[in-house]
This record gives sequence, structure tokens and C-alpha cells, in this order.
Amino acid sequence: MSISQGPGAQNALFDNSQEHVPSHLARANFRLEFPPSYAIVGVYRFCTDKLLYVPAWDKCRHATRRGVIVGVIWSLLTFKLQKGFIEIFLSNSPRVTGLSNDTLFGFKVPFNIHTYAAVLFLGSQVTYILKFFLFKNIRIARERAWNQTMVSRGKGPDFWKPYVEEWDNPPPVSDPLRYKWLGGSAGLFLINVVILLIPFGFYPVIGIILAAWFKALGTSHNLHRQYFASKKMTEREVAVFMEERKWDYRTFGFTAALLEGLPIIGLVFTISNRVGAAMWAHDLEKRQHFVASERMGGAVRDMRE
Repeated sequence: MSISQGPGAQNALFDNSQEHVPSHLARANFRLEFPPSYAIVGVYRFCTDKLLYVPAWDKCRHATRRGVIVGVIWSLLTFKLQKGFIEIFLSNSPRVTGLSNDTLFGFKVPFNIHTYAAVLFLGSQVTYILKFFLFKNIRIARERAWNQTMVSRGKGPDFWKPYVEEWDNPPPVSDPLRYKWLGGSAGLFLINVVILLIPFGFYPVIGIILAAWFKALGTSHNLHRQYFASKKMTEREVAVFMEERKWDYRTFGFTAALLEGLPIIGLVFTISNRVGAAMWAHDLEKRQHFVASERMGGAVRDMRE
């Protein structure tokens, strides 16, 4: 069996003919065609499955209540002050930001831009307050959501097999730690700071979209840490695996980061994204099994010949 190198090479086993795909892989292959769908399905699964959202809420409810109380107090005490600061900033730099009191790049907007920016900043601050209180518990909730997703599919530790290279000519990777750094807390924090420091942070929607695009690969790597660990993949294998599926990981990570970037409610999506990532990992692993069996069958045929 041979898999050629190229942008769609990792799908070569499946793309030539749907008939070539075993019946038990047909649905997985269909989902793999559009990775961002896993983030959306993850939201649906998390919001409708009591075995997922009830344990998560039980783990986070007390910390959430404390964080909300502190966040509300902080908002009431600082809203006017922050709005006043933003008015001064925008009045002194409208040409740089493209913003004025009621226009965005010269276009009328249906709200006061100063109020919007103040609410956006306060939303981000309240989110960080909640993260502070939820730091440990939400991490546990994410891990449990991943594990429960796998249990619901009847998969245990023996489901994960050693990594199998799917390309005959894997792409070269000069820095195998690049994806790990992007997915680490330091990398994501730096991206957040850069995005917050540039004027795009004031723009409705645009700031969130840009932040999600920059964080896409790092977010997707972080969401699949448990997958890579379960397969005991080395840093180079992880880097090659992600490089072969770079646009799959970028589009999935962009969707996931976009959801997580929403103020306050984005914390819920950090859990649902684990559900979606687990479902994607499940389908990727099924393809790994298929590739391994095909190559083993090819090796047996070669020995017989």
C-alpha cells in the first residue's frame, strides 16, 4: 500500500472511492472531511448528555458562584472608570483605531462604541476572575469530559495503538517542539496579550476572530494532548502528525478558539471542546487502525510472493 505526499495525502486511503472504505469507517470518514464539525458536535453532546454536563457542573458550581460574586462587584466598581479611560483613549487615537463615538471605519454602528469596548474589557476581566477561581476544578472537569466521552463509546486504554505513519514521504519538521510551545500556557498567554495590546481588541467581532486564528494550532494541540499521550507519541511524531494535517488542525483549532474566546460563556466551551476533540481523536484512531491493518496485510502478501 502506498500513500503519496501532498496536501490531501493522508486521506488517500479514503478519497479515491467511498467503496474502498469499510462500512464501519464510513461515518467516521464523513466526519473527518470537516474537522470544525467536531467542535459543534462537542457542544451539542455536552449540553444534552447528563453524564457530561452534570459532573462538570457539580465540580465547578461552588467556584463559579464565588467567581461570579467577585466579578459582579468588580464590574459595578470599575465600569464607569474603564469607560472613561476608553473614551479618552479613542478620542486621542481615532485615526489609528478607525473608531469614534458611534462609527467603525466611518460606518454607523447600532451602539455606543465606548460602551461596547468597556463591556468587552469587563467581560474579559470577569472571565479571568472566573478562571482564577475555577483553575483546578475546571481542569479536572475537562479531563473527566474527555474520559466520559471515550467511555460512552466503549473505548478503554487498549483502544489506543502505537503511532503509524500514514504517508510514504512525511513532511520535514525542523522544530518538533513548535506545536507544543504554541499549545502551552505561555504561548497562549503571549498571544492573548499581543491581541489585547493592539487596537483590534476594540473592534466588534474582529478582535475575537483574529485571536482565534492566531491561537488555532496551539489550541488544537492542547485539546489533543490526551490523544498524543494515550498513543505514547514522541514530540517529533506529534509534530509530523500535525504537520500532515495542518489545515485540519488549524480549522478545528480556529473554531474551538473562537468558542473559547467568547467572554464568560467561553469557559463552558473549554469543556465542550474536550468532548469534540475526544470524538475527533476517536475517529483518527480508527483510521490509524485501518492503516496499520492495511500495511500489515500488504507485508503479509509481500512475504507470500
